[in-house]
Formats: sequence, C-alpha cells, structure tokens
Amino acid sequence: MANGVFHTVYGIEINLTLPDLGHPDRPGLLEEVTTPIDRRERELLECLEHHRDGACQAEEDGRSPWMTIRRRTVGGRTVWVAAHLPVRHTPTAEESAKHKAMKERIARVAEHHGLHAEVEARATDGRIRTDVLVTGDNGRRIGWEAQYSPISADTVRRRSRAAAEHGIVPLWVTDSDRSAVVERAPWARVDDFGWKEIASPLALVVRAGVRHLEQWKCLPSSARPCPDNGSSCGRFHAEWFLPALCLPAKPPTEVDRLVVDSAGGEFVPMRIPSQRDVRAVSRMWVPTADRDRWHDMFGPDMDEVSPAEPETGDAEITYSHQELDATCRYGEETFTFNDPRPRRGNSAGTGLHTFDDVPNRLFTIPRQVRRLTTTEDQRRAAAAEHGCEPWDIGPCAGCGAPINRYGDAGVHACEACRARVARR
Repeated sequence: MANGVFHTVYGIEINLTLPDLGHPDRPGLLEEVTTPIDRRERELLECLEHHRDGACQAEEDGRSPWMTIRRRTVGGRTVWVAAHLPVRHTPTAEESAKHKAMKERIARVAEHHGLHAEVEARATDGRIRTDVLVTGDNGRRIGWEAQYSPISADTVRRRSRAAAEHGIVPLWVTDSDRSAVVERAPWARVDDFGWKEIASPLALVVRAGVRHLEQWKCLPSSARPCPDNGSSCGRFHAEWFLPALCLPAKPPTEVDRLVVDSAGGEFVPMRIPSQRDVRAVSRMWVPTADRDRWHDMFGPDMDEVSPAEPETGDAEITYSHQELDATCRYGEETFTFNDPRPRRGNSAGTGLHTFDDVPNRLFTIPRQVRRLTTTEDQRRAAAAEHGCEPWDIGPCAGCGAPINRYGDAGVHACEACRARVARR
C-alpha cells in the first residue's frame, strides 16, 4: 500500500510514515484524514501517482483514484496505510432483483414456521439495521443481510457491530466466494441463482459457512490422514468440516432450514481462532451440540460473541520516517473490498486444533444407578420385551430402566442413555 496521499482541499502531499504527516503546522490533520469515509468527502484524498501523472495502476484494474486511510498490522507493527476506494457501484437490475427475492424468501419461510419477520427492520434511531429481522420464540433475533453487490470489509464490520449493539445476531448471505462478508462476520454462501430461482420453492443449499465438528485419534488405521503430515501422528485432532466432507457425510443445510434453526438456537455462530496464529480466525454456523462439544474440549472463546472480524483498534502506531513514495502500490493491498480470488477461509478455514491428551473433564463418569427396583411381574415383562431370561434383567446405568444387562447380548445402558453420552 502507498505511504502517502494528496489532500485535494489543502493541495498538500501527506507522508503517513511521519508523526506530523509532514505538516507540523496542521495539528488536526491526522484526525481529519482518518475520518471514516461515510463522514467525509469521498474525494478528499487522492492517489499521489494519479495526482502527479494523471493515471495509476489502480485505475487500470477498475479502481478509483480516491483513497482511504486505515491501520494495518504487519510483523507486530501497526502503521497507517492508504488504500484505493472502489469505483462507486450502483446495484444492477439483476443484483437488485436477487436481493429483493432473497429478502422475501427469508421472510416468507420465517412466517411459514410461525416466526416473526420484519423486512428492512429499523432501530429506534430510524436507521436501517438489517434486511430481514427474524425473531424466534425464545426472543433470539437474527439479522439477515442479503448481499449480492460488492461491499467493503469496513462496511461489513460496521453494520455487524451496529446490529450486535441492538441485540441482533448478524447473518450475511451471499452467492460469491469473493465477497468481503466471507470470514469477516457470521456468513453463508449459496449458489449463484437468478431471482426467479430464489423466489421459487427450489432448494437453496448453503455451500459454505456451515460446518460440523469431527474429532479423531490420528492412527494409521484412521479414516482420515493426518492434517499435519499426511500420514498419522498419534495425537488427537478436532476440525470443522463441510457436511459433504464429514465421515459419514451429513446432509447439506438449506437456507430455509438455517432461517428457522438460527432463530431457534439449533445453529449458532462460532469464531474459531487458529491454533497457530490467534489473529487468524474462521467464522461459521454450527449445530449447537457441536459448539458444546468444542467448549468441553477447549473452553469458550472470550471473543466469540464478537459479531465481526476484530480490528487493530487503538494499537499504537509505528512511524518509520520514510521518504514519501509516490508510486501507486495497488496490487500489494490485502483483502479489503470484494477480491478477484476466493478467500482462504472457503477451504482452509477449518479451525483445526491438535492436542496430545483428551481433557480429563471429558472422562467424567455420571452417577450410575446400581439397583433395579421392580416387581417380579415387571421383571418378567421386561425379559419378554428384551428377549432374555428374567435373571438377565438389570438397571440401565444412566436412567435405571430395566434392560438386558447380564445376558449374552447385555449392555451397560439403554440406547437413549448411550446416545446421550456419545453426543457429549
């Protein structure tokens, strides 16, 4: 990114590597140029190369010559950088039609299942907060955002935080793996259908953004190869997979189901920091039972309630005192607006965690029922039901129900109790 910009009002060149920006006579200059774009003139700051030469690399790639200033942390140092704003995008007729169809579908599905849905929901201050606000019976509020046109990462963060401040869980749905919503807030990606297909009863499968937890001991006999060395390592792995990649494969989640289950709490958003780099996070919607299993193993993420990708915030700025460089550095910029390539999170953001030992708390043994309290008639009836002798009947270790506990096909607990333990 560029280390300087041109101020079109004052007619001055600004050096972002200097504490005073190269203008000690203007003490309020930094606050002015770092004001968010929605609160200042869009054409206040200009690319230096474009100002000097009339053109720059960014324009050749469809960007505007106008700039914004933001923080960027590299190698532990936070600096000011200048980045090109995109050319203002007016949604096409197709994008607008798809946006409208998705909003109507979400509201229709919610109301069909007895949920309350409000299109273009507004907060008390009158500003639009979400495309469709779906409220579940438990009062859980999901703010759906149907995003079919390009959007900036800053806008995704700002709108997600605004929703969270009003007690709304944001859920962005897009049909592009290049969208800035991917991995920056709770999200889901669907196929690129036209508005007629979206409005129809056709199933809309969530292709990315919903995952399921898989855990395994990494042995040569394991069904999965080691994610670290491709063979086996003898350690334990926990990783989040798309439904089709689970073993066995799980049925895909459809948008209609996500509308209902997110409002009901059956699906919840997760923020999974990388085990190797806590600054890298994966975001996904997961079944509540999988979230609980993850928390049992690793504990809750203290930042999990954060609705959007964390920023550098008030990190101290490092000033390197470099010479002003007027060369346009477009192409060296990181993901900010819709990117020409899919984001890493679509394939590699699986939240892989590897550990040596199973946490002791997972071995907690529930209190077991040791005595069967039945009459002789009840014992004979249970034996007839389970196909065993009356003396083979004993108590389920979990609930105490009479089961075939001591016969040739005897088990320690009934099917319901064993299933409950297996889900922990």
